[in-house]
Amino acid sequence: MENEYLVITTRLLLAAIAGGLIGLERSHHGRPAGFRTHTLVCISSALLMVLGVFQWDLVRHAPLETIRVDPTRMAQGIMTGIGFLGAGVIFKERLSVRGLTTAASIWITASIGVVIGMGFYYAAILATLLTLGVLSLFRWVEGTIPSVHYGQLIVRFPRHEIMSEGDLCALISEHHINSTKLSYQLDCEGKIFQYQMTIDAIDTENFRKLSEALTSIDHVLEFTLVPTGD
Repeated sequence: MENEYLVITTRLLLAAIAGGLIGLERSHHGRPAGFRTHTLVCISSALLMVLGVFQWDLVRHAPLETIRVDPTRMAQGIMTGIGFLGAGVIFKERLSVRGLTTAASIWITASIGVVIGMGFYYAAILATLLTLGVLSLFRWVEGTIPSVHYGQLIVRFPRHEIMSEGDLCALISEHHINSTKLSYQLDCEGKIFQYQMTIDAIDTENFRKLSEALTSIDHVLEFTLVPTGD
């Protein structure tokens, strides 16, 4: 029995360490599910798997035909619950969907907890190191690889002082920004004319420069430039 206590303690402590390391990275970058969340997810996953592993000791006096030992069913139940938790950290902010990486980190943390609970320490340690590498190193890789950044631009003019579509597109192009999916709208009982379009650029700094240019135009009543992304 003492040996079992040692095994259970070791597995839960390792789960706390693995979950805590991943959670620290998330907390460092200000994510909603951070240090405590990831630690608890990993410990709870390991705890439930330990229950599955040692359930023979809990029901040793029960008839054998009433016992069904299948740790994979416990793992499936854990992952179902983690799905709800992961969905809770994903939210849509205007045109941007955020929290996907945090949801994925919660999922892998739960998986690591399951593996630790089963006693596969090498796989758990390797998965923890790989996860930390993906969350930290890949962040740097993403920052160095040129990528296209998208946004939505809405510009509103008084009906009798509308900038022509050609002039507006030329202004946008001057800032090395592409514009597509242009649409038009007459609003406020015909007093306001609105352009709406999808824009993209390699450098998000171009969005800022475009916003400064639009601010300097007197007959621009208002505009909205919303970058989109994960």
